[in-house]
Amino acid sequence: MSTQRIHSYYSATVLGDTVYPQLEGEVRVDVVVIGGGFTGLASALELAERGKKVALLEAQRIGWGQSGRNGGQVTGSLSGDGAMRRQLARQVGEQAADDFIWFLRWRGHDIIRQRIERYGIACDLKFGHLHTAYKPSHMAELRRAFAEAQQHGMGDAVALVEAAELGRFLDTPLYFGGIYNQRCMNLHPLNLCLGEARALASLGGLIFENSPVLEICHGAVPLVRTASGCIRADQVLLAGDVYHQLERARLGGMIFPAAGGIVTTEPLGALARQLNPLDVAVYDCRFVLDYYRMTADGRLLFGGGANYSGRASRDIAAELRPCIERTFPQLKGVKIDYQWSCNMGIVINRIPQLGKLSPNVWYAQGYSGHGVATSHIVGEVMARAICGSMEQFDVFQHFRHIRLPLGDKLGQSLLALGMWYYQLLEKLH
Repeated sequence: MSTQRIHSYYSATVLGDTVYPQLEGEVRVDVVVIGGGFTGLASALELAERGKKVALLEAQRIGWGQSGRNGGQVTGSLSGDGAMRRQLARQVGEQAADDFIWFLRWRGHDIIRQRIERYGIACDLKFGHLHTAYKPSHMAELRRAFAEAQQHGMGDAVALVEAAELGRFLDTPLYFGGIYNQRCMNLHPLNLCLGEARALASLGGLIFENSPVLEICHGAVPLVRTASGCIRADQVLLAGDVYHQLERARLGGMIFPAAGGIVTTEPLGALARQLNPLDVAVYDCRFVLDYYRMTADGRLLFGGGANYSGRASRDIAAELRPCIERTFPQLKGVKIDYQWSCNMGIVINRIPQLGKLSPNVWYAQGYSGHGVATSHIVGEVMARAICGSMEQFDVFQHFRHIRLPLGDKLGQSLLALGMWYYQLLEKLH
């Protein structure tokens, strides 16, 4: 059990890092949430705002996992949207399916922005994102996405950028065009996590760190047990995503870790503005993509690749340096001050998994690398369901999920093989 977060740019620049106590003895609440990342925090805070007495249990520290380590981009991307639309359209019709997918793409932005304003959370919030074409063939995909955004009334927020115009955004020879979206955001995710935790505590929510859950005892009043205490609650929400090993008899074979790497350079000074004049966050159209942005203090934060074997890279900087120098040749030999990895929770069909393990034990997980915004939407959906408003939760019950029957370890190998296949197809086209 760790009492410290990994060494990253985020942990080195954290603001107001409150240390919460370990659970001791017995506690009684309305709802206990397991997991101190965005899903757990968003759900718990929404429940507290609705008047529920909430306790949140985190095995390590608040924001210890993916929520405090990710690239910090809040975009309209949604893994599994094609599969969602097809499955949902058969149940509720094309228009209702389209409306729900669009809700999942953008509701999280409103939640995050309003929460930052309401609770005064300092997390380096910035607006502006560029989705880039890595190959000429990617422009057809981006043109369709641009048309869809216009059809949904986002014409004032988005612009299609042709190759000749890219120099206004980035000083790189790499891309063939893109979509500029002013509604998308980027931020310091760990500071957002900690700000939401402080907001939860201000509403009377109980937060316990370094308190890994050993078991959930189901029943009329479930019991959640740790090594040094327990919590009785009317409802339990399991929100640990890929980092927990609870309830594997039901949840095993459904979600798998993919290790992504991120680095942050030394401060670039005036070069930061030269490379990225409009200070946009960026990612490209590839299946396994690069993503990057400038931090508040002028460093390049760059992430890319994904190791679907479940094993973290030994030298992230060595793996990502060629990608940085290919994107920005001006940064050849730049000093890298921080490097770290994080596990993304990958779902086979890429559709977030929301469900029940028993009448009063719920779970939510699986954002497949697009979790900052989606986790906040899911937090709202889960809080509403726990409070009795099931409409949005019930929509997720239309989705069929794939559970690999041979266990987590073999499932991880099958996932790695599948990802290799898709990456190979992408290189051939």
